[in-house]
Amino acid sequence: MTHLPHRESFSGPLPGATATVTASSDTDLAWPFGKLDAIDRDDIRETAYEIFFTACRSSPGFGGRNALTFYSSHDHLGNGDGGSGSGSSVSPGSPSARPNGVVTTTPNSRVKRALGLKMLKRSPSRRMSSVSCVGSGGGSTPSSPVHHHHHSHSFSGNMAFSTLPASRPRRPLTSAEIMRQQMKVTEQSDNRLRKTLMRTLVGQVHRVDHYIRSSVRNAFVKKIENGNVKEVRDQEASEALLQLAKETEDLALRERECFSPILKRWHPVAAAVAAVTLHQCYGEVLKQYLTGTSMLNSEVVGVLQRAGKLEKILIQMVVEDSEECEDGGKGIVREMVPYEVDSIIMRLLKQWIEERLKGGKELLSRAKETETWNPKSKSEPYAQSGVELMKLAKEAVNDFFEIPIGITDDLVIDLADGLELLFQEYCTFVASCGSKQSYLPTLPPLTRCNRDSRILKLWKIASPCSVGAEDMHPVGSTEGHHPRPSTSRGTQRLYIRLNTLHYVISHLHSLEKTLTLSPRVVSSTRNRFSNNRRNGSSSSYFGHAHGSIQSACEHVSEVAAYRLIFLDSNSVFYESLYVGDVANARIRPALRILKQNLTLLTAILTDRAQALAMREVMKASFEAFLMVLLAGGPSRIFNRFDHEIIEEDFDSLKRVFCACGEGLISEDIVDREVETVEGVITLMGQATEQLMEDFSIVTCETSGIGLVGTGQKLPMPPTTGRWNRADPNTILRVLCHRNDRVANQFLKKSFQLAKRK
Repeated sequence: MTHLPHRESFSGPLPGATATVTASSDTDLAWPFGKLDAIDRDDIRETAYEIFFTACRSSPGFGGRNALTFYSSHDHLGNGDGGSGSGSSVSPGSPSARPNGVVTTTPNSRVKRALGLKMLKRSPSRRMSSVSCVGSGGGSTPSSPVHHHHHSHSFSGNMAFSTLPASRPRRPLTSAEIMRQQMKVTEQSDNRLRKTLMRTLVGQVHRVDHYIRSSVRNAFVKKIENGNVKEVRDQEASEALLQLAKETEDLALRERECFSPILKRWHPVAAAVAAVTLHQCYGEVLKQYLTGTSMLNSEVVGVLQRAGKLEKILIQMVVEDSEECEDGGKGIVREMVPYEVDSIIMRLLKQWIEERLKGGKELLSRAKETETWNPKSKSEPYAQSGVELMKLAKEAVNDFFEIPIGITDDLVIDLADGLELLFQEYCTFVASCGSKQSYLPTLPPLTRCNRDSRILKLWKIASPCSVGAEDMHPVGSTEGHHPRPSTSRGTQRLYIRLNTLHYVISHLHSLEKTLTLSPRVVSSTRNRFSNNRRNGSSSSYFGHAHGSIQSACEHVSEVAAYRLIFLDSNSVFYESLYVGDVANARIRPALRILKQNLTLLTAILTDRAQALAMREVMKASFEAFLMVLLAGGPSRIFNRFDHEIIEEDFDSLKRVFCACGEGLISEDIVDREVETVEGVITLMGQATEQLMEDFSIVTCETSGIGLVGTGQKLPMPPTTGRWNRADPNTILRVLCHRNDRVANQFLKKSFQLAKRK
């Protein structure tokens, strides 16, 4: 029989194995235990096999050197109770046959080398050719005891030169299979041994895992107790959390350097388990801290940022310690519920913005109930509510940029949009002061002039009314004195509203500059400007607010002007001008009062508000002058030659606004506004026949009836209130106030207008 120098090269039973077993029965070893009736040779053989099998294991705790991949029950991925022991050939019932087995090992045992069971390094081609030659003798698997029993005596040196066609190459036997075949251990016993060994191994790792988690948690609790974290509040709590984060990091590093290398002999990822436990412990404390935190400030941001840094360190420890795991540490990393520092900061920041805006809404609610529109002081002629609103907005913007986080333009827009809504709502509140229509007098009905009889004229010449002028015009007695302004307190409060609006808009520019030029603003990943107000040429955060304030300023200025002219100055203007007789009721008394009112206006209003307010007063004065001429009622009668006096009075009124202030109203604006009044004065200088002809033509054109036939009457033109020399209703009113027989007959014949009483 040919002697083979390397028995590991064969996948079948060794030559002479049966002879060796037979000889051992004759020359048995001395038995030191005496006679044991309950134990037979099979029990002793299986016990020896178990000892050899356990000695050849390569798992930590069983003589191995390489780490074992273990997944704790904490990762919620499921548990196994066994795994492959030494080779790749495992029974289907063993846990290692599952792809999600909990333990895997790598055969690398010193005991195997000591027993001569280590495979020699040969080329795969030579090993496979040897295996194929051995396997040509039968179809049974090498691990089959039946195959070994039937073919152990059929080996010969000549089989290496067999010319039979080679079958499919099979792998060589593992050391465990060689021992099992040589010691005649059944597959059932081998499977039972493997499962028992794996249960023992997994149970040991479970105990080590529990020990690591409990010891780390106890160490963390001691850190909390030593720092008295549970007893501090507010700012002290923030400092305590920062200190606890530092101590937790030191504890993790100490665990990795001192204890994990020792525990790694029994647990494959000891450092990772410790890091995960510390992550969970600090997360619980952080959650309690955030539960009691309602506002975002620099202390809270500091705690969250430090927690994020700690989390990155712990994750890195887990990744580094899990490199040898099959999944790269993904299983144990899943146990780490992320702190989500960035999302928490964003949530708290939006909550912070909402709280600031809520404070602004509460301020507006109080202002609507308590604001009296009295000036704060002589040096600060605006309402207290406007000052408080802009103070709140300025503090919100300044505090916003003091938060130590990266401020994106999206966050800036969120804050600016909220503030803008507050500004717009406040502007609506300021502008809720009525309208000019509430101060305009009701237009009297159209009537025709009733010329006095000759007897009445002679009586008026013989007995002139010496007291009528004084009774009708009480301000005439003040000529030569300095009349007091007639501006009421209500009008002055409107001036305060106007000042407040300009105060708000001036601070809007400051806020706009702060938001735009802040170096802390960074661009965001998503572009909101595509459908935002800033799309296009406009780059203002408060573009809508600027428009709302401007509209409110125009409205308040208009209401204040009409109140000043038609209410405060009504007695010297609309009710007195040209009443009874044009020559004896001229505009000079009204101009003196107007100048005093304008002086008070410029004294109360801020410089920015004066120009607009002055223009509106000019418009209201011109409209009042037109209403005196066109809708003055039965107390006013004009002759054709009165237009010269009226034109002179209007020039005086126009000069008041041209000379008021330095450039408050430009000449172009004055000239544009006087065109309408001058056109009406021109109509008053025309002959009655010309007025009648112009009225007929314009009326036919505007009504669309063409020429009026014989016996056909002209339609009554509607009253639009937009006086103009080309307006038929304006011409009709000039005829109604014309003290002329021809005009009287025309109005009676065309419209059956009643006589004035």
